[in-house]
Amino acid sequence: MENQTMVIPLKQPIVFQLEGFDVQPANGPFLFLLALLAYIVALLGNGVVICVIMTDKNLYRPMFVMICHLMVCDLLGATVLFPRLMMDLLMGLKKIAYIPAIAQAFCAHTYGAAMLTILSVMAYDRYIAVCEPLRYHSIMTSARLHSCCALAWIVALLLIVVLFSFHMNVPLCGRVIQHVYCSNRGILNLACIPTPASNIYGLVMTWTLSTVTFIPVAFSYIRILSVSLKQGRTNNSLRSKAVQTCAPHIIVYVLFQIASSIIILSQRFPSVSQNIKKFLSILVYIIPPIINPIIYGLVSKDLRVSFMKHFSIRVRNKA
Repeated sequence: MENQTMVIPLKQPIVFQLEGFDVQPANGPFLFLLALLAYIVALLGNGVVICVIMTDKNLYRPMFVMICHLMVCDLLGATVLFPRLMMDLLMGLKKIAYIPAIAQAFCAHTYGAAMLTILSVMAYDRYIAVCEPLRYHSIMTSARLHSCCALAWIVALLLIVVLFSFHMNVPLCGRVIQHVYCSNRGILNLACIPTPASNIYGLVMTWTLSTVTFIPVAFSYIRILSVSLKQGRTNNSLRSKAVQTCAPHIIVYVLFQIASSIIILSQRFPSVSQNIKKFLSILVYIIPPIINPIIYGLVSKDLRVSFMKHFSIRVRNKA
């Protein structure tokens, strides 16, 4: 009779251990300071943009309301990663309880899904603004604006709720999550049994969401480019305005897709060290939250002027 190894499922309360980065203890404080600096930049950049938009009534326009939602999404992404990472680098705190692990993984996936849905809604708004300028205000009413923003978040949340519903009644037999942060796949890799339904749904959801959001983005900006080139022959200001309003969205979308693609590509090179793979996989939570507010602050004249006005008023009041 063959020997069989009994696999005993873990019982609550389950405490996981994140593998994290393999760093020397002496290098931990320096890396902690780098992570802290990046987190502060992300918080300040996105926070300032949100505050400026919320306090300036001249910016109560669809484009800036959507930018505000994007900045909230950026804050979610940065907060998913940095606090836990900084505790690991400074104090070597790698343990995380089951509920916080699920919460971190849920927020990490929600960030990725919401970023795509919000950017596709922003592309639709820019398409209406450039291609249907006379009908823009009748189409993009306040009710439709808030419906579009709410729909972007609801779709993202529903997709991730379904993804995490596969965790129900799945016994876990391992404690070590081989990553820097918790993810759906990282937790289910510890399951005592195969999880094919979760694997299939995850792949189908990722492919479908990427495709469904890419189509309106590509269609919108191709149409915008076509209209701008045609009308720009007689009206250079129209072409420059279209480029000024659409360029930030295209850059942000491309940056997010590049950061997301790096995660997949990094796993295709087994010779690359685990530390480098882990670092590349967290870039999607670092680059967009830091770069996005800078892009919109530099390119959007209205946002830049409003910020300078608020800043000068504060300085004058203190003086």
